[in-house]
Amino acid sequence: MEWLKSTQGTTLTGLDISSDMIAIARRNAEKYGLADRVEYIESGASTMPFSDAAFDAVFTNGSLHEWADPKSTFGEIWRVLKPKGKIFVSDVRRDISPSVRRLLSIRTKSAEMRACFDSSLAAAYTPGELADLVNGTPLENCSVSGTPFGLVLVGTKHEE
Repeated sequence: MEWLKSTQGTTLTGLDISSDMIAIARRNAEKYGLADRVEYIESGASTMPFSDAAFDAVFTNGSLHEWADPKSTFGEIWRVLKPKGKIFVSDVRRDISPSVRRLLSIRTKSAEMRACFDSSLAAAYTPGELADLVNGTPLENCSVSGTPFGLVLVGTKHEE
């Protein structure tokens, strides 16, 4: 919402497998006064219900570790992206340092949320694993890096 709020003449299409998360996202868009610039679709990412070259950018944060078929999802991201379109994927990383893990655990107030966080970390990738995962996909020329808190994959779709 912060990105959308800071832009003019842009729209956002959100995709989520969870109807509960979509309901939360819709309420958030209403709170920001941006509901008229947002559309939410309930669907998995490995078979996106969009036409080819539909989007100028695709970004996702904090969900890569949940994808059932990451390679298929990478292919779908590439398919729905326009030439010269931007890709941004970020997620937690399994190999965060013990001090960062403690800091994040302390900042996660409820025991239930800490358990979810621990589960997400256990399912997450390392930077090397993500680089291996994109190898052989259309995103193999994207840049993969690690931060103290997570993973980042960025790139631009070449002109076809």
